[in-house]
Amino acid sequence: MRKALKILGVAMSLLGILSATPDAEAKIKRTQEKILYIPHDNRPIVDEQTIAVVERAGYKVIVPPPELLGSREDLGNPDRLWEWLDMNMKSNVRAAVISSDSMLYGSLISSRKHNYDKQLILERAELFREFRKKHKNLPIYVFGSIMRTPRSGDASGYEEPDYYRNYGANIFRYTALKDKLDLEGLTPRETKEINFLQKLIPARAIDDWMNRRDKNFSANEKLIDMANDKIFDCLLLGRDDNAPYSQTHMEGRHLAKYGENLDKSKYQTIAGIDEIGLMLLTRAINDYSGDKPKIFVMYNRGTGGKTIPAYSDEPIDDSINAEFLATGAVRIFDENRADFILAVNTNPDGKTHEANFPINNTKKRDGTDYFVGGVHNYIKDGKKIALADVAFANGADNALMEQLKTRGLLFKLQAYAGWNTPTNSSGFVLSSGILADKMTEKAKRELLTMRYLDDWAYQANVRTKIAEQLSWIEGDGFYSSLNNKRYDAADWSGQMLTNFARKNIPDFGISKNVKVEFPWNRMFESRITF
Repeated sequence: MRKALKILGVAMSLLGILSATPDAEAKIKRTQEKILYIPHDNRPIVDEQTIAVVERAGYKVIVPPPELLGSREDLGNPDRLWEWLDMNMKSNVRAAVISSDSMLYGSLISSRKHNYDKQLILERAELFREFRKKHKNLPIYVFGSIMRTPRSGDASGYEEPDYYRNYGANIFRYTALKDKLDLEGLTPRETKEINFLQKLIPARAIDDWMNRRDKNFSANEKLIDMANDKIFDCLLLGRDDNAPYSQTHMEGRHLAKYGENLDKSKYQTIAGIDEIGLMLLTRAINDYSGDKPKIFVMYNRGTGGKTIPAYSDEPIDDSINAEFLATGAVRIFDENRADFILAVNTNPDGKTHEANFPINNTKKRDGTDYFVGGVHNYIKDGKKIALADVAFANGADNALMEQLKTRGLLFKLQAYAGWNTPTNSSGFVLSSGILADKMTEKAKRELLTMRYLDDWAYQANVRTKIAEQLSWIEGDGFYSSLNNKRYDAADWSGQMLTNFARKNIPDFGISKNVKVEFPWNRMFESRITF
């Protein structure tokens, strides 16, 4: 009897597979396909949340265990990551997306704070050639950072060497003037200023900082050489937090020149860094499937695509064009032929504010009705929308979100992002929008809910309130190092997020509760589960 039931069960399973819809068959096939991914650290947005987007599109992501990835306290171990990479290559791995920062230094933060000598770093870079020899037909996509130039010690978030806390603002200004000198020359007043700053900043500090940058620059040149030798299918170098005049901008310009003979689909420097892992995972999927999504871009009125957003050195439209190339998508200018619309929420005056500024409230601003009306009309016409919310840095636009909620549009989007830097959001949501077509409605809704809880509820609202109340919690700790306030702050954040979600996110459910953790012992980013 058991044997007969077993045979019947197998027959029914086969019948189910044979009678599955084409979409279901594609999903079954994709779940058997694996992409290897090594992020540049273990923050939720670049690790778990990036992986969630890809896996909800039906692919399995192989990723190192958290203890091998760099964190705030542990700068990572590149040698162990190379060992892990060799051990985890299997025949059904379709592509590898790898952070060079992890493989050369241990993590993104380690790329700024390590004490490795240049020769060792370059020897580690050469291991990519050995990896290619072992896996001749494997698509390999590599991304790394061009070291950032924070505007001040506070802006560095304690992620630079200690001297940057005291001299960061001076170092930023000094290198901004050096960049301007390299580009167009200085005025007599600026010449006096750069000479003054050179005397003001201790030689040991600026020498150490520039020496670290020299190692990073040389390593990036070697990676470009490898891209030229076809070791990689694509290399992206991200210009981490920077500005139109900055050391990062200058190095990015020279590295772009160094690789100018390479096709831009094979090598680019690009504004941003934390979004690049998802962009290249999307590129790997598009290359494998042969897809070239066609996308139309819609901006808010006013400055629109000419906006130079915070933490970037170029107009947002230039960044988005680079993101199209990086993901394998095609920008078109006929909205009726597009697979979806990328709607970009900029401020009409071209300014980018911080999400914790008082101006970021639910009151409609200039451009709110225009932009939401455009999104609403596209949705009524049956068009799909992925929304890049970049009017504010480090959180959502509350006026925009209030109108999306009021008009019942929150869950009629394909994808949404409004976190961290504007280019973080635009690259992440472009990728999410591309992959959304491979997802179930339930999966899309879950990803939208995560972004609304993180970018809107936490980053634009709850984070500021909890930061103001930290002094109410007993013990030592502050915003950037919570210490023994960490768990109480997480509990309060979870309660506030739960209340926010019940009030603002449709169908969140009265029985659901949001849990918050601070894995990096600071309030800037959180791990949210619900």
